[in-house]
Amino acid sequence: MTTPESALVADHLAARERRRSRSRRTARAGYWLYLVPMIAGTLAIVLIPFAMNVYISLFRWKGGMAPMRWNGLQNYVDLFGDELFWLAFKNTIFMILGIVVVPTVIGLLLAAMLFDYIGREFGARAAAFLRATYYLPQILPIAVAGFIWSWVLATQDGLLNGVIEALGVRQPPDWLGDPDIAIYAVVLMLIWLQIGYPVVIFMAALQRVDPELHEAAALDGAGWWRRFAAITIPQIRPEVFVVVITATVGALKVFAPVLILTGGGPEGSTVVPSYYSYRNFFELSKVGYGSAIATAMSIVIFLVAGVMLWLQRRDGREETAA
Repeated sequence: MTTPESALVADHLAARERRRSRSRRTARAGYWLYLVPMIAGTLAIVLIPFAMNVYISLFRWKGGMAPMRWNGLQNYVDLFGDELFWLAFKNTIFMILGIVVVPTVIGLLLAAMLFDYIGREFGARAAAFLRATYYLPQILPIAVAGFIWSWVLATQDGLLNGVIEALGVRQPPDWLGDPDIAIYAVVLMLIWLQIGYPVVIFMAALQRVDPELHEAAALDGAGWWRRFAAITIPQIRPEVFVVVITATVGALKVFAPVLILTGGGPEGSTVVPSYYSYRNFFELSKVGYGSAIATAMSIVIFLVAGVMLWLQRRDGREETAA
């Protein structure tokens, strides 16, 4: 037999369940409203253009009003036998050197110097000023940076060759005209452009390193290098992953510095995949082949980024488990 009290309790529980159900529906609706702009942007900016690019890569097409002729996978077959493409792919290793490896190592050391020495000896303002100075190339328009480095690396009356001649060298290198060294000139510019990014990220990361760990290690007799390797680097490992991932993706997409400095020359020695794709698109009117190059490099970028994110997650799980 149901008593008035038990009926009241049942009504109260049912009302509470209805409120919870409405709250869950409202939360789900809020999540979808939050995700809609991101989904729409991803579709419009990434997925639809990528699908169109893959579709175009299956045709022979000169662009514009020219007819599109079905070519199947022939563009990809030609791509794998294209020596200039593989040279461009090999040059990507130099781009990784100039955007990932050297700036990350130097940026880590500069950030540690600014944080551990400059900031403590000369104050936070001095460290902030130097940090902003290192970061300045990042905010320069790439065209401005390119013209600056065109003057720095010019064979005649260039800044770098002027310094070399002042040191007594009669015939300084032709930085942008010699096929054997032009790629190193591009790498030099990329290091200058990139170095401020890891400095800013690592200086922010160093602020969360527990100073008591350094004090305890110092009391045990550990020097600065030992403390830096055993304490600082493990503590800021997530930020190192972020810098390496973003810089690697940037290195695989390098385009503007090559276009401005060398135009892929001399003799194709500085061509990179992005520029090679652009050249086939707009200069050679081989739109289908250019799309195949862009598709191949997009797949490489997705794979590299996926592997690095997986390694980052695995590292995070191992650190949590420890």
